[in-house]
Amino acid sequence: MTTLVLDNGAYNAKIGYSHENVSVIPNCQFRSKTARLKTFTANQIDEIKDPSGLFYILPFQKGYLVNWDVQRQVWDYLFGKEMYQVDFLDTNIIITEPYFNFTSIQESMNEILFEEYQFQAVLRVNAGALSAHRYFRDNPSELCCIIVDSGYSFTHIVPYCRSKKKKEAIIRINVGGKLLTNHLKEIISYRQLHVMDETHVINQVKEDVCYVSQDFYKDMDIAKLKGEENTVMIDYVLPDFSTIKKGFCKPREEMVLSGKYKSGEQILRLANERFAVPEILFNPSDIGIQEMGIPEAIVYSIQNLPEEMQPHFFRNIVLTGGNSLFPGFRDRVYSEVRCLTPTDYDVSVVLPENPITYAWEGGKLISENDDFEDMVVTREDYEENGHSICEEKFDI
Repeated sequence: MTTLVLDNGAYNAKIGYSHENVSVIPNCQFRSKTARLKTFTANQIDEIKDPSGLFYILPFQKGYLVNWDVQRQVWDYLFGKEMYQVDFLDTNIIITEPYFNFTSIQESMNEILFEEYQFQAVLRVNAGALSAHRYFRDNPSELCCIIVDSGYSFTHIVPYCRSKKKKEAIIRINVGGKLLTNHLKEIISYRQLHVMDETHVINQVKEDVCYVSQDFYKDMDIAKLKGEENTVMIDYVLPDFSTIKKGFCKPREEMVLSGKYKSGEQILRLANERFAVPEILFNPSDIGIQEMGIPEAIVYSIQNLPEEMQPHFFRNIVLTGGNSLFPGFRDRVYSEVRCLTPTDYDVSVVLPENPITYAWEGGKLISENDDFEDMVVTREDYEENGHSICEEKFDI
């Protein structure tokens, strides 16, 4: 039996057989401005000649899987002959779902996986549980960890103790990568160029230039300076999709500080946007979202747990998800949690080598476990007992 591990995120699907490597593929469909009628699925985005004004069709809305037609087409493509050539009769699947998923979504997923695709066995699990499994495997002496999963739609903070999640202390912050990209689009559209339709390009800008400030007000002051002294300011060359396929940052020595560029490239000049956008993860109230930032929420979550467990959680804070790739993210989380924590507790914040595929690697490890057979629901179980067996077996 082979096992397919699919970490089905709202933005990227992380997929691969448990004995192979993982690929990260956009979990959505696209339409481009030029070829309106043709729909591109998942990694066919690379075939689009002119990705300006890309139209995204996403299976997830607000973090939950609601658009099954799109999801089916993406899965058909991933499981089909162009990608993984899945032989369903000889394959188990480990698939992730969001926390507190709705029963109706879970039932639809069971039906599609068992009845339409006919997988032999299914394990449906939260991505955080896979990350925790991976962490406990790497650190066998630890009993507790708290997973901070900052993804596309939300940031979840979930304590795990001996691989069981502590439901009473789970916190969701409604800030994710999608909101940051949208906010950056709004700021740039307001200040310089109308880019509200250019989600794909601005997302790239965000990934290339944004960073988390260690001292917000100090960086704000630097961003106000003129000329050479302003070390925050950066010029980003936008792609025109004929000669420049992908945007890039102008090297410091080539920047024209006053006046225009001769070369005719389209330039975005970014200063405080670079750190003001990721700052929303730490202070959602900056844009009127009345919630805690990540460090505060970590501390609040741990304080909801029994006192004798708290030091163990502070020692094992694990950052996963795409937003943890912002430069400075880990250091800022550490320094703020440290400030909010009693001095006699140790604080340690771990940023894995690849935070995006961390959960997938946990799934790979679970599939190699001896008790993997006891965790899954087989097709016979499902045909005999229906949805109820899934509810019993999966700790959701």
